[in-house]
Amino acid sequence: MENEIIREQKTELRKKIKGIKKNFTQEQRFEQSQIVIKEIEKHPDFLNSNIVMAYWAMKDELDLTDLILRWKDEKQFLLPCVKGDDLELRRFQGMESMNTGAAFGIMEPIGDLFTDFLSIDLILVPGIAFDSKNNRMGRGKAYYDSFLPKTKAVKIGVCFDFQLVESVPVSVLDVKMDAIMSFPKK
Repeated sequence: MENEIIREQKTELRKKIKGIKKNFTQEQRFEQSQIVIKEIEKHPDFLNSNIVMAYWAMKDELDLTDLILRWKDEKQFLLPCVKGDDLELRRFQGMESMNTGAAFGIMEPIGDLFTDFLSIDLILVPGIAFDSKNNRMGRGKAYYDSFLPKTKAVKIGVCFDFQLVESVPVSVLDVKMDAIMSFPKK
């Protein structure tokens, strides 16, 4: 369980990041997404992976669409679908196999469920904030914190530069990342 102080700190940090996001233009999001994608494409854990869990970005998240489309013939990409309080995984099989999901209105793959979680090599994880100790704070629903312990995959948090903060408040249920990839701060 999260104590009240940590919950309040997370709420305040989410508000702060949300305020910064409002001033972040679509062009800035695209530019930073492309730079982070280039870094991911050079990362040994990505290069050595066969099965990659990624995500289809919400409007305010680092967008991995170009990465997924560019590498879809060489790697198996899994994308999460939100079902109630859980993440279900489905294979990305091209744009024609995507529908708008009910939970967040983002594109989700249709087709068979993927349940062999231990075979996932790499997970690219979105979040609201990350810190230098590889802590991650999500949107507060614990979808990823509930799912990630079911895998042995390398977990790389991906984010915009302003999402890297000095310290993320953490509780015992929060799952640390193995690495964070962000647009480099100047």
